[in-house]
Amino acid sequence: MLKECRSHGFFRGEVCPNCGDQGKFLLDEKELDHLGRTMAGILRHFPERYGLEMARNGWVDLRDLVTALRIRHRKFRFLKGHHLIAVVQTDPKGRYQFDEGRVRATYAHSLDLEMDLPTDNIPEVLYYPTTEEEAGILLEIGLKPSDRRWVHLSDTLESAMEAGKVRSDSPVILEVDVEKAQEAGVEIQKAGKFIYITTEVPPEFLEKWE
Repeated sequence: MLKECRSHGFFRGEVCPNCGDQGKFLLDEKELDHLGRTMAGILRHFPERYGLEMARNGWVDLRDLVTALRIRHRKFRFLKGHHLIAVVQTDPKGRYQFDEGRVRATYAHSLDLEMDLPTDNIPEVLYYPTTEEEAGILLEIGLKPSDRRWVHLSDTLESAMEAGKVRSDSPVILEVDVEKAQEAGVEIQKAGKFIYITTEVPPEFLEKWE
């Protein structure tokens, strides 16, 4: 459930987590899920299917996105800009940004983009989940993008484990020595609440977490 509190803004759930107010209804769970999946697809993979122009760093005009969604999906003909802004601001993983009338996804792109995300205050250690079969190879050759355009790193063991369980029941976690990697010129950007992205991580900055 997506709602708006008059005092504290947008929130997900039945009542405002700050004051307990019932809030103004915006989207039900089914609508929220469908809209979130559609936005992710457009902003990460196929803006052209919706006739949208995307800037080199991933930005799309919010009004154009709303119009495209209303035209392509009958169930979204009621949509307005504040519905999308609410989705962006309440996303639990911080997967989107809204700024000056534009919106973008911050990670998991298959598009070839040049992201300009924050590079300061990066944790000293980041984590990468893999499988037992691939861990040895990655420790030899380093981390490089596969089906995505960026290597995605997690800020905690827990979030890395969660991401890794998509591929393996018992993921192996690799540690990235961020400080040494940055000193060697590896640029790491903060892309969400828990996610950091980079073009690659050479093997000398990796070790297996035990």
